[in-house]
Amino acid sequence: MPHAPQEQIAPLLTTEGWELLASLGPYREADAFSTNADLRKAGHSAELVAAVLTQSRLRTRAEAKFGEFARQMLFTQAGLEQATRLNVAARHAERFAKAGISHVADLGCGLGADSMAMASMDISVTAVEMDETTAACATINLIPFPHATVVHTDATSVELDGIDGVWLDPARRTTSTSGTKRIWDPEAFSPPLSFVEKLATTGRAIGVKMGPGIPHDSVPSGCEAQWVSVGGDVTEVTLWFNAVARPGVRRAALVIGSQGAAEITSGEDFDAGPAAAVGPVEGFLYEPDGAVIRAGLVADIAERLGGHLVDEHIAYICAPELHDTPFARAYKVLEVMPYNVKALKAWVKSNGITVLDIKKRGTAVTPEELRKQLLPAKPSKGKDAKTATLVLTRIGEERVAVVVEPVTA
Repeated sequence: MPHAPQEQIAPLLTTEGWELLASLGPYREADAFSTNADLRKAGHSAELVAAVLTQSRLRTRAEAKFGEFARQMLFTQAGLEQATRLNVAARHAERFAKAGISHVADLGCGLGADSMAMASMDISVTAVEMDETTAACATINLIPFPHATVVHTDATSVELDGIDGVWLDPARRTTSTSGTKRIWDPEAFSPPLSFVEKLATTGRAIGVKMGPGIPHDSVPSGCEAQWVSVGGDVTEVTLWFNAVARPGVRRAALVIGSQGAAEITSGEDFDAGPAAAVGPVEGFLYEPDGAVIRAGLVADIAERLGGHLVDEHIAYICAPELHDTPFARAYKVLEVMPYNVKALKAWVKSNGITVLDIKKRGTAVTPEELRKQLLPAKPSKGKDAKTATLVLTRIGEERVAVVVEPVTA
């Protein structure tokens, strides 16, 4: 996994560094300059102060993924970007536990999130990380878990005798002085997808976390692909092989939200499954969750809703009735207009609209630019503000603007 410079972590691995880090409260950007000055005035070196403030900032950001655990962990910038949320890591671990797997090699463990989850379920974990800085962070993060051991080596060279499960989270970013950059080619990951497929031929239980944008034709045959969204954000697709793949499931969308988790699955391959009917914009418009779209399950959701697509190539569903579903956001259709900037501007003015939410799919319109064109130069705020929602899409060759009202869950 990509890493931060070694010197950013080393000063923290001392009594002075660890105690100083623990003494800081939540990171606030507005206080960073004064905190830096105070710590330097107290006699701490510039190197240590920089490392402590960087880590404090990362810990505060990490609370969204790790909760209170973040306060005792060490992070790198790139490692945190790719790290699995703990609630999702727990579901990964549950797969191995339910399959009766006793020892998992976490190849490319990064900061150790998945290793933490597996070790907490009494699964023995050999956490392998090639980057020295990241391995040092993982070692600190896994101290509370006696079932986990960190090994600093290349994931592709690990001896797997006696290990019945393998988890992989390949590095999908490169790090440079300007920051991190995402890699899209599965064969450019570290380790590459072909390495994972070869491991699967050994019969071991294999799970591999991939970026959710992986093309369907890059998903190996003979595995289960599960897309996961958390709070509306699609975070990953996990490929499951052998004992941790569910019989009869080829693709799935797991949606985790404030009301819990829900999943839709299909045994059909990506180029199969039901074909959704196409019909008019009417009744209620549904915007499928990103995991549903990535998994190619939009037609399945349309069928469940008793609805149809508004265009066969666009993931908007309409149905005559309102249905409660965790797999799509619902809007009541109020009006359908041809897409015309001049007409839309007149509509905004005549209705006194001052706040405009614009959603779009299947059109090249940029919502931010259109909003500037449509709204008055100085729109009303506060209690005088009037809000409206527009959905811009395409029906065949025709571009339309649909006025909708969000349905409160």
